[in-house]
Amino acid sequence: MSTVPILEAVILLVVLVLLSNVCSHYIKKIPVSLIQIFLGLLVALFFKVQIPLETDWFLLLFIAPLLFNDGRKFSKRELWKLRGPIFANAIVLVFVTAILGGYLIYLFVPRIPLPVSIALAAILSPTDPVAVQSIAKRAKLDENILHLVSGESLINDASGLIGFKYAVAAVTTGYFSLVNATGDFLYTAAVGLIAGVAVMILIQFVRDFLRNQGINDVIFNVAYKIMTPFVVYLVVEELFHASGVIAVVSAGIVSNTSSRNQVIDEMPELLLVTEKTWDIIVYLLNGIVFVILGIELPIAMTDSIKSSDISNWNAFLDVLIVWLILLVIRISWIIIYECFQKIKHHDRTISLKSGFLAGISGVRGAITMAGVLSVPLLLKNGNAFPERSLMLFIAAGVIIVSMVAAAVMLPLISRADFSFLTRGSDPDQDDDGDDEPDEDEQKNQYLTDSEARYFLMQLAVQAVEEQRREDNQQAAYDLMLNYQLLMRKLQLHSQSDEVLQEYLQQEIELRQIAFDGERDALIKMLEKKFITTDEYYESLKHVDNLETRLSHEFNARNRWWSVKKLFIWWHGFVRMFKWWVGYQAIDPVKQKRIDIETAKAAINALSKHVSNSEDGQINRQAIYHLIVSYRNRIERIKHPKRYTQDAYQQQINVLQSDALAAQRNVIIQLVEQRKISKNTAQRLRSYVNYSENEMIMLMDFEAD
Repeated sequence: MSTVPILEAVILLVVLVLLSNVCSHYIKKIPVSLIQIFLGLLVALFFKVQIPLETDWFLLLFIAPLLFNDGRKFSKRELWKLRGPIFANAIVLVFVTAILGGYLIYLFVPRIPLPVSIALAAILSPTDPVAVQSIAKRAKLDENILHLVSGESLINDASGLIGFKYAVAAVTTGYFSLVNATGDFLYTAAVGLIAGVAVMILIQFVRDFLRNQGINDVIFNVAYKIMTPFVVYLVVEELFHASGVIAVVSAGIVSNTSSRNQVIDEMPELLLVTEKTWDIIVYLLNGIVFVILGIELPIAMTDSIKSSDISNWNAFLDVLIVWLILLVIRISWIIIYECFQKIKHHDRTISLKSGFLAGISGVRGAITMAGVLSVPLLLKNGNAFPERSLMLFIAAGVIIVSMVAAAVMLPLISRADFSFLTRGSDPDQDDDGDDEPDEDEQKNQYLTDSEARYFLMQLAVQAVEEQRREDNQQAAYDLMLNYQLLMRKLQLHSQSDEVLQEYLQQEIELRQIAFDGERDALIKMLEKKFITTDEYYESLKHVDNLETRLSHEFNARNRWWSVKKLFIWWHGFVRMFKWWVGYQAIDPVKQKRIDIETAKAAINALSKHVSNSEDGQINRQAIYHLIVSYRNRIERIKHPKRYTQDAYQQQINVLQSDALAAQRNVIIQLVEQRKISKNTAQRLRSYVNYSENEMIMLMDFEAD
């Protein structure tokens, strides 16, 4: 295999992460992490790519920012409410899993030495927090179990990594003392916690000092925050020789707590930019870890499968055995917790189904992979690390099996069709869950994000229509068409293929009505001898060409991609109108008159169809879009150079400002009427704010 230079390796890894998310858009039932592993495996097999790994920088680069981000997103309410069970799960369960699980792995897979088995069990004990929360909510677990597994998954990374560190150290040095390890653990954990908090407070003090000095640039402050976990990790590890893992988690919690103390922030844009930047970092780092896993798999598989000491089937059987050991330990622990709660609260019932679902939800993720990839190649005496390739193979296999099991078994057991997320897989859907509606709120049947966005677009069109005047019609129609296209895009992504096929059929029929109206207008103009026979056939040919194109799209509707081309078709239809206006084969003056009359006839035909149809049988949105398109065509023909570019853009900005104001007001009304959840309202406000900022930014560019 060829070792890829660092720059090319980074580019390759990022490209594969992006490609995996494109694939995930079309293959929704498979977790994106599995797709990333598969892509990494393909690259390694076909291009013989190998990524050089250094333990120190790998831990610093991946573990520090990922755990710091987990700490930032701690749910303080859940943590404090179930602090005892959560810390028991996150600490005690991890070490029980490491010791008991490691011993069982050693019994069933005797080829792996006991210290290595303990290290393997320790690094497999942390669960992916985003996956656990995503699964727990969608599987509708009992509220206490949901909070328990969610809180546990947020902090078990640190305890798992610490146990893994000591087990690996015992293997590499060949020496282990329980007394020394216990004292060392207490020191590294306590000092790591205290030092992490202290360093974070110092970093925040310096940041506030710089702000008071006038250094309040948003980009500088975002970069300052992004560097925080790396600084905390390095300072605690190098200066205090304590646990950088615990330090970055505690620093993240302090960062989160202090940032929420202020009711009004003097730099609100800093929060928005910081959150999106963190989303990008976690998105890339998490994806890169799994791509590297896929690239490393051939090495582990080759060394393990080619070994004469173990058969291929035994290697895969080892993976299933280890996964089952971890699953049984986790389920047993949850059931014990349920029994304890029943003794404490007599009205509680023990749900074996919830315990099993909570056990299956323990999907292993990036932290497990980052840790196992950091295992050194050599011991202190220069010998090879025992069974490193098999350890990597089993860890990778358990990650894959845990994801596949969750993806396949959870929808069957919970009787709910859903796909789950993993850390960094979908930033737009990753939230801390503090704003999840309760059962009473769910009865209100909240609008989904897509439905709410669609409603906002309708209001925007209505606001522009109300502000449309004789002197701004072209700008108004252009803006209304753009909103209509956005509404079509929302329909495309929010509806099933069957519903979209029905919409497509209705719109094709409506366009046929408009085309017939244009033909009738051409016949009347021919009868009145306003146009010649040649001009009639030339104009009729343009209508026929557009109708033929529409027919070709419709005939391909049974292909899997035909409905997906609906949005593109709308763009093509608008471009066809613009092309028509620019056609100069007929006398320009007469051509304008023909285009205006045919457009008016199409509008009249559509209006007559509306008046003769029942309300439930027509697609008013599609009819309105067609009518606006034809009106826009008429306006462009009548006044092709009515406005200068500056005046036109100024009209667009004024109309768009009115539309955004209307959208902002209706969001407040929807919240008050309990039509949308608070999370949806927050996302809608962000969308409106981003649209407004984009408009202002474009205005600045044009001014320059």
